[in-house]
Amino acid sequence: MAEQTDNDVKAMSFEQALAELETIVGKLESGQAPLQESIAIYERGEALKKHCETLLKTAEARIEKITLSREGTAAGTEPLDS
Repeated sequence: MAEQTDNDVKAMSFEQALAELETIVGKLESGQAPLQESIAIYERGEALKKHCETLLKTAEARIEKITLSREGTAAGTEPLDS
């Protein structure tokens, strides 16, 4: 079942995963869920958090910084972390 959950999470967009993660946080903060359910949704929350972090790191690696010429016009791009 954990493998099915991992595949389900990996198929989600960042926005979907974040929305579900926010729902999980709300449930856990309310304290209304029974212990077993709290443990299960916490574990799913961890998988969602990890997925969101991976997607963010991938997006960050694709961002490029625009370089300017002496005249102030765009001259090209370079990696963000150069």
